[in-house]
Amino acid sequence: MADQFDVIESGERGRRRWIGLAVVLALLLIPIVGVLSSSDPGPPPVTPAPEPIQSLTRVESAPNILNVPVKTKGRDEVFEAVFPDGQRAEVRYPAELDLDAMGSRPFVGVWVDGLYRQLQAPYNGEIEVTRGGRPIRNYTRNVTLWPRQAGSGSYGQVLLFAFGQWRLAMYDRGQGLTFDQRLALARELKGRVTKNGYLVLSARGLVRLAEPGESAEGYPVGPQLWFGGGAGPMVAFVPTPGCRGTNAVPSVIDGRGRRAESVCKGGVRIAVTGPQSFRERALKEIQITLK
Repeated sequence: MADQFDVIESGERGRRRWIGLAVVLALLLIPIVGVLSSSDPGPPPVTPAPEPIQSLTRVESAPNILNVPVKTKGRDEVFEAVFPDGQRAEVRYPAELDLDAMGSRPFVGVWVDGLYRQLQAPYNGEIEVTRGGRPIRNYTRNVTLWPRQAGSGSYGQVLLFAFGQWRLAMYDRGQGLTFDQRLALARELKGRVTKNGYLVLSARGLVRLAEPGESAEGYPVGPQLWFGGGAGPMVAFVPTPGCRGTNAVPSVIDGRGRRAESVCKGGVRIAVTGPQSFRERALKEIQITLK
């Protein structure tokens, strides 16, 4: 009995002795392996390839419009407007029309090397142009080229300009402008944002902006401010010196599938579309005074 017990104990001690030896060897090998592995520099770190400028590819949900503070005068509201050529005006309207809440956007026609195009602010911002994708080309830090949009008819690729918080789109046509003409637009069209948020544009060289009273293709194309968009009513202010020239309304007002009307007061044509009650009151009661 005692001999059996001694054999069993002797066997356990033998196994433990081998296990202990294995543990000691493992502990000794760990620092050796660490030294050997540290002497191998391994593969070099992966450096990401340079990415194109991302500022014009982000998805935005906020409309590309300006809501300026208003002052209340009786039942009316009053605010200062600044057109894309820098001309200022005071706008007074019945508070019920809610022009400020509709928000304004700039528009102006442009000639590049003698070819007419339009500069307009997409109502929903750059997402209308980018669809969350990537540009075809970066011309400058603030100007990119985007593919032709599905369902855009005769319009072609799109130049997208970034001026501060504003995004302006120029939808090309037909065979499109040449590389040099697009580059001229990117380099020679400048924009600055006023302290109250309006966009003022200037151009030089091959690029010329339309002046107040000018028309092209049957529409007024001088500097304008558009209020509203989407499925709602719209109002456009179009400086028209002496109220002379075309009585046509801007294409954005005329092409919405609803009746459009206008009136010219004090050198500014006021064009509206929307429900009849809105049109009548807007044409009668909106007052705009150029400064």
